[in-house]
Amino acid sequence: MTSSDMYKPLRKNPLTISFMPPKTIALVGLMGCGKTSIGRRLAKKLELSFFDSDQEVEISAGCSMKEIYSVFGEEAFRSGERRVISRLLNQPVHVLATGGSSIADDETQALLKEKSITVWLDADLETLVTRVSRRNDRPFIKNGNQREVLEQLIEVCYPVYANSDIHVKTYDEATNSTVDRVISVVSEFVKDNYPDYCVLKSI
Repeated sequence: MTSSDMYKPLRKNPLTISFMPPKTIALVGLMGCGKTSIGRRLAKKLELSFFDSDQEVEISAGCSMKEIYSVFGEEAFRSGERRVISRLLNQPVHVLATGGSSIADDETQALLKEKSITVWLDADLETLVTRVSRRNDRPFIKNGNQREVLEQLIEVCYPVYANSDIHVKTYDEATNSTVDRVISVVSEFVKDNYPDYCVLKSI
């Protein structure tokens, strides 16, 4: 997919292309790929609300993800996560950061495919290991096994992420730079697939 800057003047015409997402923009990717930090800034630039499905699950359950896993187990967490994402996707268009492996759930994957524009934030293993090692609140991760767990998750999840509407590589760069690249490819996707949601603005 060819990227284009949504604010770049069109050739031979003093206009720019702007857009309003026709659906919620759902960011998918493994823990550490930047869904929350990128999602917050993306929502601000697009003047949309932002939600993080992990945080919403914790609010709904009244306890942390680690506590949910330890007390109720993974199956209960996935069930709750599915209900939360379904509820969020029925709200007005917004930016949604999804849980790292939520899209691996068949029902959740179908919901996201139907009701959102999915954007895969693809970070390499080294970047993920570096970022995940800074935090201790990941239910899947225990001290000393970050790389092994992430390698396993990459093998399972990346083929599923590859079915996303949009694929954006993330690098060791300023978050705002990544956000600008996401806006660029989302703008192209909307222009190609939902032209009625694009407008020309004079400059």
